Amino acid sequence: MPLGNITEDQYDDTFGRNVKGVLFTVQKALPLLADGASVILTGSTAASGGTKAFSVYAASKAAVRSFARNWILDLKGRGIRVNTLSTGPTKTPGLFNLAGPDAARQQGILDALASQIPMGRVGDPDEIAKAAVFLASNDSSFVNGIELFVDGGKAQI
Repeated sequence: MPLGNITEDQYDDTFGRNVKGVLFTVQKALPLLADGASVILTGSTAASGGTKAFSVYAASKAAVRSFARNWILDLKGRGIRVNTLSTGPTKTPGLFNLAGPDAARQQGILDALASQIPMGRVGDPDEIAKAAVFLASNDSSFVNGIELFVDGGKAQI
């Protein structure tokens, strides 16, 4: 919703899911995590740039990014790494659901989003998964507290 139309219910729902949910899920999982574990938080390019009528969502994802930067200090004694994976538009059922069942409208959304991305296309779920596997693996053993953009360059413009 644009500023002026934001409701308390919308704010509570978005921050409840994206901020409160992340905080208490990670906190509850801490006793189950081995020393040296990797925690990957889900961010969004929305937190780094402006998008009309997305301020509440963007702010909630900025809070998630801030969690990673602070939790690395809380968890350094256990060697637990915390990183944020911030994706751009990705071909997922959620994205297609925005357009409804009409294939032409779905393609229209993909085309509109692709026009905003330097690579000229939206991402595939497999591309996001590969970045997450990297952050979870020992190949990223010295990567901690970062925000990794997997967005075709969208956050850089």
